[in-house]
Amino acid sequence: MSKASTKETEEEAELPDALNALPRGAKNYITPQGMERLRDEFTHLKTVERPQIVETVSWAAGNGDRSENGDYIYGKKKLRQIDGRLRFLIKRMEIAEVVDPAQQKNHDQVFFGATVTYADAKSIERRVRIVGIDEARLELNEISWISPVARALMKAWDGDVVKMKTPGGVEELEILGIEY
Repeated sequence: MSKASTKETEEEAELPDALNALPRGAKNYITPQGMERLRDEFTHLKTVERPQIVETVSWAAGNGDRSENGDYIYGKKKLRQIDGRLRFLIKRMEIAEVVDPAQQKNHDQVFFGATVTYADAKSIERRVRIVGIDEARLELNEISWISPVARALMKAWDGDVVKMKTPGGVEELEILGIEY
């Protein structure tokens, strides 16, 4: 396998930034729990995963011909991925603005960090928590504050009906409850 075939393309190297791009001029809001998860991931990568891969690469390099050494080639690729993720996490933590939803005084209006229960036009109830772009996890019903649903809900009051643009037109969402 040639060395050239193991190199990342510029597109692959830039992918994390492109996927998590903030709107121009927007702040990188994050909850205290989200910031803690970023710090934990950074620490784990730096103190556990990276040293393990460095050890494997060092061992593989000592085995001779590196051009056909799978452990060496894979290890170097994995190191590039880890180093890229570490750089990404550093950048994101540097620009993060921690917002604690527990400090929110107005519990009748939707702001960053709120957990909102709403019903769509078909009366299907959904419950989402509005969080930062770097901490959104759809499987836990955590959505980014820049998502279309969150943008429609933001600054609305308990009981309001808001409109959200969809590819098929406009959908109305009725706010049934807000928690912080």
